[in-house]
Amino acid sequence: MHELTVSPWASLAYLVAGVCFILALRGLSSPASSQRGNRFGIIGMTIAVVTTLVTHVPLRSEAWPPGNPHDWMIDWTTVVEILAAIGVGAAIGLVTARRIAMTAMPQLVAAFHSLVGLAAVLVGVAAYLNPQAFGISDLVIPLIGQPFAVIHPVSRIELGLGVAIGAITFSGSVIAFLKLNGNMGGKPIMLPGRHVINLALLAAILGLIAYFVTDQSAWIFWTVVILSFVIGFLLIIPIGGADMPVVVSMLNSYSGWAAAAMGFTLHNSAMIITGALVGSSGAILSYIMCRAMNRSFISVIAGGFGQSSDAGGPAAVSDRPWKRGSAEDAAFLMSQAEQVIIVPGYGMAVAQAQHVLREMGDKLKAEGVRVKYAIHPVAGRMPGHMNVLLAEANVPYDDVFELEDINSEFAQTDVAFVIGANDVTNPAAKTDKTSPIYGMPVLDVEKAKTVLFIKRSMGGVGYAGVDNELFYRDNTMMLLADAKKMVEDIVKALD
Repeated sequence: MHELTVSPWASLAYLVAGVCFILALRGLSSPASSQRGNRFGIIGMTIAVVTTLVTHVPLRSEAWPPGNPHDWMIDWTTVVEILAAIGVGAAIGLVTARRIAMTAMPQLVAAFHSLVGLAAVLVGVAAYLNPQAFGISDLVIPLIGQPFAVIHPVSRIELGLGVAIGAITFSGSVIAFLKLNGNMGGKPIMLPGRHVINLALLAAILGLIAYFVTDQSAWIFWTVVILSFVIGFLLIIPIGGADMPVVVSMLNSYSGWAAAAMGFTLHNSAMIITGALVGSSGAILSYIMCRAMNRSFISVIAGGFGQSSDAGGPAAVSDRPWKRGSAEDAAFLMSQAEQVIIVPGYGMAVAQAQHVLREMGDKLKAEGVRVKYAIHPVAGRMPGHMNVLLAEANVPYDDVFELEDINSEFAQTDVAFVIGANDVTNPAAKTDKTSPIYGMPVLDVEKAKTVLFIKRSMGGVGYAGVDNELFYRDNTMMLLADAKKMVEDIVKALD
């Protein structure tokens, strides 16, 4: 395949695409501008893909050696194969986007991250096996009767880093998918001396990449790939369910850096820009979420999050007394309140109760009740999960508040209405040093005059695997039912 020289207009097109990606990130920083941000992202990606296809038209020459530029002609067979691959990928993406439920969105994101990592590894392997096709080798020397392409030293560094980050992203994302999808338990798997093992593997990978610069032997390259797959696996298995939103954000960052590294190998500035944007924004988001959960950013990178080996397991059900209420009780209490703060969680997503929840909020507003929504940074299974669900139900953006903006209001609130948010409302995070969520800032719902808590049954625990002390407080009334069914009954009682 012959590669055309990138023209100035192509560089300009890549620059425009990069600007669109920056505007996309800017738009996605707020629910109110998220749709506009998505449009910018689509426009930028379209420009980048079309420009790449136009500037890398597959050519072939029947003359040998192909010295005359006029001997080159378009290889239509390869063009058809490329378009067919694009069509298959587009069809899969379209069908997936239309059919996937919001409850499975975290799994989908983890799966997409794994594909980005795997693509980086495959591109790296292809570049290593045929460096001349990628323009990373100028010197070809005979070796036992076979031509041997010498890869540029700088390209060897790019290859090594690209396949290493890609392999870590792939295996880590697969484990994250299995945990999010319920194929693996949320309980952390703590290997003895895991930090020593991880550090040793990381040192070995970096050492081999450095050695790869002086010796491009196959065993070095493949050892880097294998060790990177292993360390990605080891980094994620010690992480418990309560920290999974940070894992998704972290893997998002890894996938960006893998794409950026492969951008250097492919000499594609659009991939470098896009990968750097995704990698840096994902790292910043991970840092922000670590602060929100009172976790160490270094411990996130190292894996394990400092949890104990018994974190995340099934908790014993407490036999302490608790109060049970009905939909009619909840409707009466909220209709008499001056302010109600609704706290959504993963249970709302599972029940797909966001639309009827918004209807309940509208009815309360019609009766003169102030209604607000409190969002914890890690509510759900991925960053922004609850924000997306509420936006889907057309909940006004002005009614939605983050933890630091609304936590002080619970003490002056008549009713806190918790729908499926367990770990992020657990007071044990502030008092129980043995709890796996100790130190994580939580929503102070227990300070409200009355707490209404929707839960399927008293037997279950949150994703962190611990019971919630809030259930047994004197001001808490448990509403045991499917979240959507309970809210529907409350709406009927408000009529």
